[in-house]
Amino acid sequence: MVALPASAAEHARPQGPKVKISAVQYDSPGRDDHSRRALNAEWVELTNTTRNAVNLDGWSLKDESGHTYTFDHYRLTGRATVRIHTGEGRDTRTDLYQDRRAYVWNNDHDTATLRNDRRRFIDDESWGRHRGGRH
Repeated sequence: MVALPASAAEHARPQGPKVKISAVQYDSPGRDDHSRRALNAEWVELTNTTRNAVNLDGWSLKDESGHTYTFDHYRLTGRATVRIHTGEGRDTRTDLYQDRRAYVWNNDHDTATLRNDRRRFIDDESWGRHRGGRH
């Protein structure tokens, strides 16, 4: 075991999340007509900021109303981004689908919260009256 000098330990930077919410399209462009196209234009993007793959199996993405998407057998490769669409579709490496027939993310305000498989907070993104996130 190696002890760091007090000054080095005091200035250590906390490690940021390896996976972060990098973008949210909460208001799908065009009319909110509940079509497959409109539902899939509502999405949340996650980005792996490291070089190593991260196993997201059991991780969850949740809104303020409790709508939850749980990742099942998915690995996000290093320096990669995945988009989680609200509607129905065929999952790929870069696009996952919640297979819902109704919108999840509120246009006026909401918070997308990402938790790992142990339910520990990883990241969040808020808009509207809750803008600023980090709950």
